[in-house]
Amino acid sequence: MKKILNPGFMAMDPHTGEIKAWVGGVDMRYFQLDHVKPAQGRQVGSTFKPFVYTAAIADKGFSPCYQIPNLPVTFEKGKKWSLNSDWTPKNSDGSYGGMLTLSQGLGKSVNTVTAYLLREVGIQPVIDLAHNMGIESEIPFQPSICLGTPEVTVYEMTAAYSAFANKGIAVRPIFVTRIEDKNGNVLQTFTPLRKEVISDVTAYSVISMMQGVMQFGTGRRMWSYGVSGEIAGKTGTTNDNSDAWFMGYTPQLLCGVWTGC
Repeated sequence: MKKILNPGFMAMDPHTGEIKAWVGGVDMRYFQLDHVKPAQGRQVGSTFKPFVYTAAIADKGFSPCYQIPNLPVTFEKGKKWSLNSDWTPKNSDGSYGGMLTLSQGLGKSVNTVTAYLLREVGIQPVIDLAHNMGIESEIPFQPSICLGTPEVTVYEMTAAYSAFANKGIAVRPIFVTRIEDKNGNVLQTFTPLRKEVISDVTAYSVISMMQGVMQFGTGRRMWSYGVSGEIAGKTGTTNDNSDAWFMGYTPQLLCGVWTGC
């Protein structure tokens, strides 16, 4: 049983907040844990990186064309970064050198670029932004959040990404639009909570970079499955591939999926 992969999948309309699909697992008979909105989430990996990029664009005015050296970034021990020893994140492929634009950094999911942005912006602004966009789980005050160490649910991640697809306005997902009695009388109606969390210009910049993820970056394999149309997204994995994530959206549909054991 421990070797069987389980998924958590959710799809929603990013404009109305209406949930279109909810898949909690592979088999309710044997696996009765809902992986979309469990009591505790799983580490989100690089799908957290767009929040760091968003904070950098919003706070520092960086553009997708802004260039950053592809060199190791060290966070020194001490109270500023809440570390007991120096920490230097490494690129997954061990490759360094040259200059990379923000678009290239997100597209290829380069750790040094995200670490550089976090040093520029700071940890707390990224945490505040992520919470404001819809993440309710606790995000630790650690520089490692730039690589996706926070434990978040599929539900929260999908809700937070709605701000990108909806031009800066985060929409809280809803199951039910109205309740009627047997005679068709409307007893109650529900409307999703909507809140502007980033500017439309910032949202557009992040969307364009996540389109690059799909065109030349870590999500380009999507096209081998015959998928067509405008797609933006972000992949994510954790240490030893314990968790695999994908957040993707078209102009009309937003989806989030986790796969793991």
